[in-house]
Amino acid sequence: MRGQPGRRTGRGDLRHGHLSQVLGLRLRDARQVVVKVRPAAPRLAGCVEVQRVLGIRGFPCPRLLAGPTPLGAYTATAEAFLPGGAILAASPATTRLSARALRRLIVLAPGAEASPTLEPAPPWAGWDHTEDGVWPIPDDRAADLNAHPGPAWLDAVGERVRTRLASSPLPHVVAHVDWEMQNLRWCGERLHAAHDWDSVALRPEAGIVGLAAAVHTATGEPSSEASDDQVEAFLLAYEDARRRPFTREEREVAWAAGLWVRAFNAKKDSLDGDGPSLARLVVEAPRRLERASA
Repeated sequence: MRGQPGRRTGRGDLRHGHLSQVLGLRLRDARQVVVKVRPAAPRLAGCVEVQRVLGIRGFPCPRLLAGPTPLGAYTATAEAFLPGGAILAASPATTRLSARALRRLIVLAPGAEASPTLEPAPPWAGWDHTEDGVWPIPDDRAADLNAHPGPAWLDAVGERVRTRLASSPLPHVVAHVDWEMQNLRWCGERLHAAHDWDSVALRPEAGIVGLAAAVHTATGEPSSEASDDQVEAFLLAYEDARRRPFTREEREVAWAAGLWVRAFNAKKDSLDGDGPSLARLVVEAPRRLERASA
């Protein structure tokens, strides 16, 4: 969903809008709740169920109170407001913390067979989309990326990554696929809360880790994507957390998945003529394609 609870107003509520409308309310009994309203989609029931199960199993995410409930052409949910915690700046220490927290999430998440539908995956993780062309429909703008010409090198990167990921036989697991620092809140080295639970999907474990490795440094500021060294550090930290190194196939899938989200963001930048994601990727793409064997 790419959005977590937003600013407080003088009335004691909070409001935020990006891909959904998020309203913070204080009820008559003094409880504070967050109501999220977004376009209806079958996959939201699966996302809500994953959030519910993870909360029961002790993972730090807001507790669901109601929903998903139809609201005209939209769907609404309510969850307990979970204030506090801080967004951490990128550093070797926070890379390790983020990787360990993701490993804990994957261990505690329900199995793929036990979850309601989570398809289709969000487009930044949707390399297996069924639409015509290389690129899926964006989540945050009304645009057909495939109707926008070039740059040719970027369309080629997207096609090569899709082909590489489609060839992988790795099984899928359930996890959060927008594992950015701006979606996490920390109290010291303890994860206090993970937000944005619309961003749950079924992907190979290595693909989920690769997506996270590519974006984990993002705090909402421009040009905060992970460098090659930061991606590698995240992969190593995750391997350490699971006490088992990636196979060659897993490592290649991780690099391919991370390149997909970077390429998707760069393609959106290209609609505006240029952007930091596009400028950085033109330099980084050849190295990352090689690491992905794409």
